[in-house]
Amino acid sequence: MLRKIFKTGDNTVVSLPEDVLDYFHLEEGSEVSVELDRERGGILIQPSQRPLSLTGIDEAFARQVEAFIELYRPALEALSRK
Repeated sequence: MLRKIFKTGDNTVVSLPEDVLDYFHLEEGSEVSVELDRERGGILIQPSQRPLSLTGIDEAFARQVEAFIELYRPALEALSRK
C-alpha cells in the first residue's frame, strides 16, 4: 500500500490505513517501534510489545482498564499526589 510522508507542525509523519490500525488495535497515542531494516532496505513499524494481560486477567478487561487510565489520567495523577 502506498502512503505519503507529510509535515504537520514540526513533525514529519506517515499515515496508517484504518484497517492496519484496527488489526493491531492501535489508536492515536498508541506506541509503535520504528526500526531501519538495512538488509531489506526498508522501515519496520510494529506495535510496541506492552503485555496487556497478566496471568488470570482477561485481555479485554486489561484493555478496558488501560482505556480508563488514559481517559482519567490527569485526575488519577492528581489523586496520587494527595
